[in-house]
Amino acid sequence: MSNAENGQEPPEQETPDIAAQNAEIPASGTAEADAQKKAYAELNDRFLRLAADFENYKKRSERDRVQTIALANERFACDILEVADNIERALKSDDAHLREGVVRIQQLLSAQLQRHGVCPIESLNKTFNPQEHEAIAHVPSDACTGTVIDEVCRGYRMHDKVIRYAKVAVSKGKENNHKEA
Repeated sequence: MSNAENGQEPPEQETPDIAAQNAEIPASGTAEADAQKKAYAELNDRFLRLAADFENYKKRSERDRVQTIALANERFACDILEVADNIERALKSDDAHLREGVVRIQQLLSAQLQRHGVCPIESLNKTFNPQEHEAIAHVPSDACTGTVIDEVCRGYRMHDKVIRYAKVAVSKGKENNHKEA
């Protein structure tokens, strides 16, 4: 039986039709593949951006948490400093027993403050520094101009940050008492 008798066309005629169909399949397959690649690239880009945003969020959250804790500690330290000021005033009392008890309390408080990174700013006989001192008076004295001659209220630093400026009196040098006649 021949191919014509079986209802089939000769193989020579099938080849061009199959080749045409096969040519269309890769073309449409390439378009679909390109579309899928494009969609994949967009989704991958979106994923990478979301991952980067999430990492930035974690870093920002950690930074905010650390700042919040530092601010809370700073507020606590400022509240305690008021107590420390009152203890220092009591230390100037003449009553010996009261003074001895307050000295012990003051030493304990100072140790606790230092444990938390709170240290006093040394001011007396130092050059006035606006980053540590607040000048509340300029007084004539024998000291050099710009020297701190009195500390009205002690300043404190927590780690490297000034949390309370020292209120000080600053020398403006010797006063001229020469009056013109």
